[in-house]
Amino acid sequence: MPEKCSAKSKRLTRKETRELDVKISFLEGLVRRDAQYVEALQILGDHYTQRGRFDDGLKVDQQLSQLQPHSPIVFYNLACSHSLTGELNQAASALERALALGYRDFTWLAKDPDLHQLRQHPLYRSIESKIRKIKVEIA
Repeated sequence: MPEKCSAKSKRLTRKETRELDVKISFLEGLVRRDAQYVEALQILGDHYTQRGRFDDGLKVDQQLSQLQPHSPIVFYNLACSHSLTGELNQAASALERALALGYRDFTWLAKDPDLHQLRQHPLYRSIESKIRKIKVEIA
């Protein structure tokens, strides 16, 4: 599962926005028919984020975390969604869970604009400490 597209992506043209809205509508229909269609949910969550519909993206990521409770990428994306919606305690918890499950793309984590708010929060200091410890263990 690819990581979620950053909310700080380039500005969409009208045509791109319209096309994205069509894709979202299509995927919403698929998910209504099959609420456990993981691939459709993943793409839908990504599209919601691209469109700035962070609350909708958060709901999708919460659903995915129930469907795939052992996926580090799912919990990383959940952390991003919580950060984008200003729920920083939940973002920290989800990121810690992603790390515990094996998330290791520390370079992206350090610059992902979706996590900007979380990186400014005091809770992030303890996460940084855990990341340093993990880096030492895998080195």
